[in-house]
Amino acid sequence: MRLKTYRATALKMFVFLFALLALPLFMGCEKDDICVDGDTPLLVIRFYDMANPGTPMAVNRLRVVGAGQADPVDTFTDRSNLDSIAIPLRLDAQRTSFAFIQDSEDSDGQDLGNPDTLHFDYELLEVYVSRACGFVGQYEGLSATLEADGTPWIDSVHVNIPSVTNMQLAHVSIFH
Repeated sequence: MRLKTYRATALKMFVFLFALLALPLFMGCEKDDICVDGDTPLLVIRFYDMANPGTPMAVNRLRVVGAGQADPVDTFTDRSNLDSIAIPLRLDAQRTSFAFIQDSEDSDGQDLGNPDTLHFDYELLEVYVSRACGFVGQYEGLSATLEADGTPWIDSVHVNIPSVTNMQLAHVSIFH
């Protein structure tokens, strides 16, 4: 009888010591780090009718291609009719250039259209968000320059918000 009591006490002691040693391991755990709002914002552009500047106006079969790139920007459906788009700015330079192509495809599927080139200049800031998200890029002092060609379809460009820190409102208005 005495042996059973000794074994029961030893087992209880073992469980107690194990729990005592394991408790700090469980107490040291933290919540999972999940990055909810840690993306670098895109540049939001809104297109307007130049004859009636307060009226949004879609661009027919719009295609946007970055300078030196073969493929179009993939943040919206290529060759769609949209009055608002969001495009990425470069994180490794203080200038990003795009060809904005109106009517980028004819009825036979031939790739043509009227390209106008826009240059966006800015100061890049790296902002620490959290341990889970790390750093994100934000852009300050945004300016836009339209490169004139023989037959421009873009009439003018206006920077509404020179700080690209979120995607809530349009940063740039393009009148055509």
